[in-house]
Amino acid sequence: MYLPQIDDERTTLCNYLDVQLDAIRASSYGLDDAQARRTPLRGALSISGITKHIIFCMKQSLSGAGHHEHDQPFEAFFVSFTPSDEEEITTLLETFDAVRGEYMEMCRDGDLDAELPVGPMPWVGMNDARPAKLRYLYVHHVEEIARHAGQADVIREEIDGAQAAELLAAVEGRPANDFVTPWKV
Repeated sequence: MYLPQIDDERTTLCNYLDVQLDAIRASSYGLDDAQARRTPLRGALSISGITKHIIFCMKQSLSGAGHHEHDQPFEAFFVSFTPSDEEEITTLLETFDAVRGEYMEMCRDGDLDAELPVGPMPWVGMNDARPAKLRYLYVHHVEEIARHAGQADVIREEIDGAQAAELLAAVEGRPANDFVTPWKV
């Protein structure tokens, strides 16, 4: 959790990114693969699918910043919400953790005024990549990852009733207090 404090712009943005990535990761706490693949809402999203999509987003950013080992074809976006049969939640989480480490290193070390390609995003009529400042990407990712963390919260609550604060408390090893009791698996 990123509690209120006075930080510089980069630290603030990176801390918010880390908090949202913590929430995505915690959404799978204690789930087996079948539970993580469940799509209990009207759409096709699952905890596994959201985890896979966030991996895709982090890799796209790394690729745009010159880490070409993470290059992906644009078409990879369209399957980024659905895990293959081989992509079990444990495998996705291992990949998530590895890519997250590289992604957060890029975020902490990157020049906020550096330009990198973002897109394309044909679902909003942007058919080609456009240059943007790294700070734009950070803010966009806070928005994007927070949206998906919220979706993961709702999906998880539908699966077994677990809520984000309980999951995070369990993952972080925090004791119960008057407001939150860590989730028990």
